[in-house]
Amino acid sequence: MADLTAVRRWIEGARRVVALTGAGISTDSGIPDFRGPQGVWTKDPRAERLSNIHAYMSDPQVRKLAWRHRLEHPAWRAVPNAGHLALVELDRRGRLHALVTQNIDGLHQRAGHTPARVIEVHGTVHDVQCMACGWRGAMQRALARVRAGEEDPPCDACGGILKSATISFGQALVPEVIERAAQAAAEADLLLAIGTSLQVYPVAGLVPEARAAGARVVIVNAEPTPFDDLADAVIARPIAEVLPVICGAGVH
Repeated sequence: MADLTAVRRWIEGARRVVALTGAGISTDSGIPDFRGPQGVWTKDPRAERLSNIHAYMSDPQVRKLAWRHRLEHPAWRAVPNAGHLALVELDRRGRLHALVTQNIDGLHQRAGHTPARVIEVHGTVHDVQCMACGWRGAMQRALARVRAGEEDPPCDACGGILKSATISFGQALVPEVIERAAQAAAEADLLLAIGTSLQVYPVAGLVPEARAAGARVVIVNAEPTPFDDLADAVIARPIAEVLPVICGAGVH
């Protein structure tokens, strides 16, 4: 496998770098992942029920518990780490073609990315949406209602069920968003997969799609992934330590 110097040289020579990020890039910001050894679902499999759309829509008790959990979501306190900032540096230097993220925490935008380059395939926890009429608004306004005593606040517009504007298990992905992500992967000459287990489709499929289109593939992840054998380089070192090196952060 290539060393960090070689990977940095590949990135510097690429015209269209596409980054694909998962929960691993945000763990250093205090946001736990789901499937890792210390993941939320690994430690408490019952917590996965709160992310199941069928349970959420059918069981008021699940919704009430979900709203209580949202009050303490780590995204409200988290700040971007060195890994996020290294990708912003690529963006500022015109090297980043697109950033496809499975994360819902909004840390890429907070770090300073060009908003149009960020493709949030699983939505964002910072917004709330009505599952009946489609109304969408700020999550913090809904949380203020919960703090004021509404355990399961309904939509002000139609009385429908409100949910965070994220993609839950069993909920359909937004086709236009997935199409954007697939198009970006097809246009990449280097795909950088960071902190993702590459087990959730269709997003995981972006890696072989990019490879088939001729892109180099670099995987930065603590645990092995199903596509390690396909990659040009696999780096199993801390993301916040590695990305500034391979992205040339601070080098102009």
